[in-house]
Amino acid sequence: MPAKGTSPFATFLIIGPVCFFLGILFALFPYDYHVLWTTPSSTPPALAATLTNALPTTTSDPRATYFALQENHLRFLHASPPLISRILHIVIGTGILGFMLKLYKPSEANMLFDGASLALYMCGITVYIANIVKGLRTVTAGAYGGQAVPEGESIHGKVLDGTEGEFIGREDSLRVLAASNTILALVLVGVLVLQAGQWYAQRKETEEMEEMDKADEKRAAARAMGKEGGGKKKQ
Repeated sequence: MPAKGTSPFATFLIIGPVCFFLGILFALFPYDYHVLWTTPSSTPPALAATLTNALPTTTSDPRATYFALQENHLRFLHASPPLISRILHIVIGTGILGFMLKLYKPSEANMLFDGASLALYMCGITVYIANIVKGLRTVTAGAYGGQAVPEGESIHGKVLDGTEGEFIGREDSLRVLAASNTILALVLVGVLVLQAGQWYAQRKETEEMEEMDKADEKRAAARAMGKEGGGKKKQ
């Protein structure tokens, strides 16, 4: 039984997209792990053989293979059919719809838990637009910072035109994308924790209200029996 004052369907519209995005981030984690979280001691020979042509130069850095893997994967993602991005944006909109349904004529619990969840959700959207989308475009174009500027152009002019905003190199750009995925995962887990906290708080409140009602009924029944007993004694 859902707790009183909750909207199970609206909650489903929130939790469904959040779990969907966490699944996507989990699929990206194998690419981000060696880039951001650990330094591999060596590259597996079978893995290195598959990326012989993908590596820009011969290097002793064990992470070079994983940078190439991540870069190729991100380029493949950005080159996916428009239908993929449309489905992604529909799912994002579904989550926002769920928050709108839950925050329509909100209670105090809705304002606290759903308001904070919506703030985290919007932070996740901001990270997606500002870091991930921009990073995918940068990786696809290969427009990393620190590269030579074509003759007749300047960094200052590109900044004013809004066509140059990256001043970090290839590896740092890929690390920023991996870190953005981690931040987004933490934000989405925070949304789930807040929704679970709201469910638990409202469930405990419902149980306490039921116990208070039962106690009131017992006291009322005891008083009624006392009055009946007093009336019989007088007779």
